[in-house]
Amino acid sequence: MRLLRMFLIYAAALFLIVLSGCSTKHAEPSAPAAPPSTTLSPSTVPKPIDHEPSPTVDQTADLVASMSLSEKIGQMVLVGMDGTEVQSDISLLIKERQVGGIILYSDNIVSAAQTNKLLAGLKQINHEAGGKLPLLLSADQEGGRVSRLPKEITKFPASKSVGSTNDTNYAYQVGTALGEAMKAVGLNTDFAPVLDVNTNPDNPVIGDRAFGSTAKLVSSMGVQEMLGIKSQGVIPVVKHFPGHGDTSVDSHFGLPIVNHDLQRLRSIELVPFRSAIKEGAPVVMIGHILMTKLDPDTPASMSRIIIQDLLREELKFNGVVITDDMTMGAVGKVKAIGPASVQAVLAGNDIILVGHDVAQQQSVLHALTTAVQNGKIPQSVIDASVYRIAKLKQSFGLSDQPTSLADVSTLNKHIQAVLKRTNAAQK
Repeated sequence: MRLLRMFLIYAAALFLIVLSGCSTKHAEPSAPAAPPSTTLSPSTVPKPIDHEPSPTVDQTADLVASMSLSEKIGQMVLVGMDGTEVQSDISLLIKERQVGGIILYSDNIVSAAQTNKLLAGLKQINHEAGGKLPLLLSADQEGGRVSRLPKEITKFPASKSVGSTNDTNYAYQVGTALGEAMKAVGLNTDFAPVLDVNTNPDNPVIGDRAFGSTAKLVSSMGVQEMLGIKSQGVIPVVKHFPGHGDTSVDSHFGLPIVNHDLQRLRSIELVPFRSAIKEGAPVVMIGHILMTKLDPDTPASMSRIIIQDLLREELKFNGVVITDDMTMGAVGKVKAIGPASVQAVLAGNDIILVGHDVAQQQSVLHALTTAVQNGKIPQSVIDASVYRIAKLKQSFGLSDQPTSLADVSTLNKHIQAVLKRTNAAQK
């Protein structure tokens, strides 16, 4: 009996095992997994290929790449001219040498209408010659004794007078009026404001061109005037880096010498420039000054230590750098203008200013071209400078289209309203 019971248990167990195996083998298959969805979530949906954005195109780089060497070198030279009308010398410099800009002095300016007509003529020549970039049309319009605007436009006060108010809002309004007046006759670039700190009362060249004798005052007032000029679509050029305020020689006639070390410069002379750069200064002019403690053998305008190491690297300036006029005595007594201009470009200047003498201007253009052709100036240096110049002109919307002369009477009323605040503040 016991044996029979064991047999039945064994048989039942075997039956369950077989049944289990059959059940696994013949069970209804589970529903197949759903196929991968053909609809992706919005974040992963690829755009149609023909609508995919193309890589960002740097049109300015393409423009520079399309330019000939002559066109590039021309953009890096800003020249003065003779007379009050367009003459053959300046016409040829624009047509054949593609110069990038013109500076007008007092002897080029008779009236507002004449100035506007002259500038329109220069623009037309550049346009008809196929100039790839519009002209910089500039003047030294600081106010006071350095005034270039036509006489029928209300004269602006010297920077010292503006600075004496210690009113930054007023400085901004003066800058706005300066920009408006420049624009009224067709100018688009103002070699102002002066950011030199006039720490030497016997300074023969700066004096009342400075806002004052402290870094704080010059910084606050100068930066606001710069922003005011800029607000009118006129390019402000701050000057004279790294500081012309403590000199006893006029750089128009000789080479000024400054014996301050870097610590002193950082605490006084460089303060306004540092502030202006932080506030978006588009162009810095380099002065013809020998900074003996930084570069004892080379004027600042030709010194890589001053321009590349100090201005570009330490002060982080990425805009356009221009020399002061290379026909000034400070340069001529050191080196011939051709080699000096080559050295200035190698030091980091983007634009060489040649204010006088067409022979000197041609000499600079020839020297720069030859220096690139023989490898003394790398092509990459030229391309980088022209790129910065092109970006500057594009960012301010410069054009070779002629501009109509603004109503001088209305302009003067605005200037006079601004200047009344100076008189009130000084009383």
